[in-house]
Amino acid sequence: MATIGDFTAETANGTTRSLSEYAGKVCLVVNMANTNGHAEQYAALEELWRRHRDRGFVVLGFPCPQLARSDSAQGEDAGFSVTESDITFPVFAEVSVNGPAAHPLWAWLRRSEPGRFGDRITWNFTKFLVGRDGRVVARYSPRITTDVLAQDVVEALMTR
Repeated sequence: MATIGDFTAETANGTTRSLSEYAGKVCLVVNMANTNGHAEQYAALEELWRRHRDRGFVVLGFPCPQLARSDSAQGEDAGFSVTESDITFPVFAEVSVNGPAAHPLWAWLRRSEPGRFGDRITWNFTKFLVGRDGRVVARYSPRITTDVLAQDVVEALMTR
């Protein structure tokens, strides 16, 4: 059975990083876009990361233009800027989360915890909580805010 540590991902600067560096940590893996009705979640994700990172928690952000609104996908708002969003948690290069070109991590996440509409990611800010053992604990819809899932993060942090 796979764990998050079995995957690699390209960083925003083009370096390949092994996700095994997050072994033993609780990870919240999020697909993100900056042209989206849920973009207010950036500040809340950053706050959750800052509050719990010293206890072994990390937010892993994956920008996904695949789910962007059609006008913004080609417009000046396309892409993602960490500096404009004041994000300090790790952000990786843009990935596809659905279909045959989906990043292997995202294919695994979707298979591990199918959502309400099957394993497909329907919109940005879908979140997956991964426990210290590297396996998926829960999947959260884009509408679920960090206030709602914070207790699950705390419980996962207490599990060894």
